[in-house]
Amino acid sequence: MELWYALGFSVVFNMTMFLIAFRQGTDKLTDISYAVTFVGLVVYSMVTAKELTVQKWLLAFMVMLWAVRIGMYLFIRINKIGKDKRFDDKRDNFWKFSGFWLIQAVTVWAVLIGALQYFISGTEPITAFVVVGIVIWFIGLIVETIADFQKYQFIQDKKNKGKWIQSGIWKYSRHPNYFGEILVWFGVYVFVVSGLKGNEQLIAMASPLFITFMLLFVSGIPLLEKSADAKWGKDTAYKKYKKSTSVLIPFPPKV
Repeated sequence: MELWYALGFSVVFNMTMFLIAFRQGTDKLTDISYAVTFVGLVVYSMVTAKELTVQKWLLAFMVMLWAVRIGMYLFIRINKIGKDKRFDDKRDNFWKFSGFWLIQAVTVWAVLIGALQYFISGTEPITAFVVVGIVIWFIGLIVETIADFQKYQFIQDKKNKGKWIQSGIWKYSRHPNYFGEILVWFGVYVFVVSGLKGNEQLIAMASPLFITFMLLFVSGIPLLEKSADAKWGKDTAYKKYKKSTSVLIPFPPKV
């Protein structure tokens, strides 16, 4: 039941923010609300948890550090670009725009469901799984942070206008930020799994599987690859980059 309460919290918060964004006709609340929802759900879970252990405090720190980092990055980005092209056909349509916000609310809940389950019933002492989970999470956070920073710097350089990034970590992966994102949530799953039992472990596994599915097949890589192909698909250099560079996991370019 606690998981459904958390979903309700996510929906109410996001739909409230939607009403403000729709009334003001702004895109600047969407991404920041995504990050804030994670923080809000963690705080809600900590407040309602029956027992607060060292592991739960660690987990809260992991999720909130990730959320603050991505929230700051997205906030800086949207303030630079002014508006999000994804909403050009939705911003002035109440039902389409509200639909996006509702999907966002459910997405945050689904991505966080493993952590939420642990806050509700996780009780195990610190184990090797906890340590390994922290390591995986940390590697993912670093990879995602570096990738976002390198791309932001690349875009800010006027000399790169109309070009695609293929330097730094982007030389080894076309979507290294998504690789880092996936690692973060697999790390969280490994962190919590030893403290859960039976069906709880299956519920928690939905978190990394959901974000991986979304990024690989729905709203992440497919949309960006389609956009890139439309811009540079006929460019010989881009074709070479695409053919030689891993789509997700960083690998040395193929010769």
